[in-house]
Amino acid sequence: MISTNGAGGRWMVTIICALLGALPLCVSSFTTNRAWRVDPSPVRQQVGQQKPRDPTRMQLLGHNLANNAWDLVEMGNASQLRSRRNMFQFGVTATLALSTACQSAQASTTDPKTGILLPSEGEIETSIPLVWDDSEDGNPFASMGRDKFSRLDMTPDRVFYNDPRFVEHVDENAVRKMTQYISGQFLRPGDSVLDLCSSWTSHIDPSVFVQKDLTRVAGLGMNEKELTANPSLTEWTILDLNANKDTKLPYETSSFDAVLCQLSIDYLIHPLEVMKEVGRVLKPGGRVAILFSNRLFLSKAVGLWTGADDIDHAYTVGSYLHYSFGGFEDIKAEDLSTRKGNGKNKPIVGDPIYVVTAKK
Repeated sequence: MISTNGAGGRWMVTIICALLGALPLCVSSFTTNRAWRVDPSPVRQQVGQQKPRDPTRMQLLGHNLANNAWDLVEMGNASQLRSRRNMFQFGVTATLALSTACQSAQASTTDPKTGILLPSEGEIETSIPLVWDDSEDGNPFASMGRDKFSRLDMTPDRVFYNDPRFVEHVDENAVRKMTQYISGQFLRPGDSVLDLCSSWTSHIDPSVFVQKDLTRVAGLGMNEKELTANPSLTEWTILDLNANKDTKLPYETSSFDAVLCQLSIDYLIHPLEVMKEVGRVLKPGGRVAILFSNRLFLSKAVGLWTGADDIDHAYTVGSYLHYSFGGFEDIKAEDLSTRKGNGKNKPIVGDPIYVVTAKK
């Protein structure tokens, strides 16, 4: 019998409880034939806990670290997603976690608006593999059904976007972070820019527009009134990218230095085809920046996106770029969110904002 008197006894009980608590995870991993081992490739490894998922949809299970493939599972009438965050890495760290500490950590990293588990500081940056598997088995989209790109509202987008929306879809602080990143970090002097899925704002600081002598800012969107009101655009075009899988961007090959896609990637039902077109219209050496959050029109977001956490989102966007085979390289993810607090892991304050970039 173990005495629980004193600090030593309490620590022993805590350790035993943690070990027992981890046992079901180990059993589950083996009974479902999951390959819970460290991948030899430099893909991020994470220890995490499964979180509630949308029970009404088939969801992305996450990237299998053992074979770089995405699996889909359906459990009875409910579908659950197990993200890349939940890859269980055997080790002392997982088994010695205090239950109270875990509860505290989860509470501090859960988005109060959505209930989605937010990434720790620096975690988004590790979501993109340094080495991609280009084999047929490694390409997650090679055998993925089109139902993963279905949406709750399948009415034509021209109907949904018929009325202009002169609102931001993230909070003021996230808007400021987007503007600072695009204007100060992403755009370069003399750039010709395509703002894909554009609206009434491109988040380009007016002073930077002049300072960097942007030669062209073309907007491609869905609503004429929104595009007309955008002060950054030198030209605009209305085009529904979801209307046809074979839709081509109405621009010449190698005509832009930079392409932006802001808070819209989660709505594309043909993302690989669109990203391949982005690669076509980019000049050699051109850059693309895809900015996203977990704020969205749920009815119009694709099933692959909804219910996933932000680490999954970053990996998904990176995969769109790579597996579009549009000539992209140096794919990276960056967390632009505001964080405050003391210690190593500062929680996100307000709406999160992230960016995935690549070069051609």
